[in-house]
Parts: sequence; C-alpha cells; structure tokens
Amino acid sequence: MSEMRPAIMMFLLFTVICGGVYPSLVTGVANGIFPKEAQGSLLTDKSNRVVGSSLIGQPFSDAKYFWPRPSSATDFAYNPMGSAGSNSGPTNPDYLKGVADKVRALRDSGVTGSIPADLVQGSASGLDPDISVAAAAVQIARVAKARGMAPDQVQKLVDEHTTPRQFGFLGDPRVNVLELNLTLDSVK
Repeated sequence: MSEMRPAIMMFLLFTVICGGVYPSLVTGVANGIFPKEAQGSLLTDKSNRVVGSSLIGQPFSDAKYFWPRPSSATDFAYNPMGSAGSNSGPTNPDYLKGVADKVRALRDSGVTGSIPADLVQGSASGLDPDISVAAAAVQIARVAKARGMAPDQVQKLVDEHTTPRQFGFLGDPRVNVLELNLTLDSVK
C-alpha cells in the first residue's frame, strides 16, 4: 500500500494539471489573444445567424454561388468527422469517373477553356474552404449571369476576398468560398 499511495497521488495530480489547469489556461489565453479563431472562426449571414466556419468548406451547387473544391470526406460532404483524402490513385476508375463528372458539370455550367485542378479534385483533408484565384475566375461569368450582375462587379468581389500568399511567399493566393458567397448574398 505504501507504494500505491504515491502512484495514486501522482495520477490525481497529473489528472488535475493536464485535464483541467492546462486546457483552461490555453483556452483562456487563446480567447484573449485570438477570440474569433478560438471560437471556430464562425461566419454569420445577413440575419446574423451562424452559417459555418471560414475554416471548413461547405457544399454549393446553385449557379448563383461560387462552387468549392470537391469534398472527399466520407459519408457526408464536408463532414469534419470524416476528414481525409480519398486515397484514390490517378488510375482508379471511381476517381476518374468522379473527376469526369465534375468536369462535365463545370462544362454544362458554361465554363470554357482549362479547368483548374482544385475544382475537380479534393484537398488532402477533404474540407478545404478555399479555391485558387483561377478557380474563382472561371466561375465569374456563371455567377454574374445567375445573379444579374455585371462580371466586373463579381470580379471586384473576388478581388476583395482574395487572400495573398502568407508572408508574401508561402502558398498561393486563394479565395474563401463561404465568405465570398455570403458577401454575394448581401449585395443588393
């Protein structure tokens, strides 16, 4: 029993420290320094209702919206519980059929010329909320026509929602689809 007492005391002590004190401290600091991010980077619509997070993609298929990267999340598209790549190789028949179906849908919507890969292939997580500037550009005509807007107006909104390379050299410029679509919905 004399050997069990220190083990039990250490277990209880580390349970309190690691399971209570440390998470509370990290959460408090995060809420103090990065309040929006610590709460999930939630976005609201024009009626101030939470509609999603700027960190997780959402499905859009209506012509009046910009379409996101395809989700490869399992069971339900863009479900963070099923976050994963498809793990399908470039010669997998199911993968090739999915890409062909997405290309056909884009062609049917009026997209001409080359189609950026991020409009037909999912990201590694299957939840990417951003598309490339090129992927947004090929959709401008469709969105403008569906909304009765001038393409220049839609291009201006895309430009306003384009995030440049991080630190000027990391990654590529990108457009957050949910944020852009929410802005489009708020335009009169």
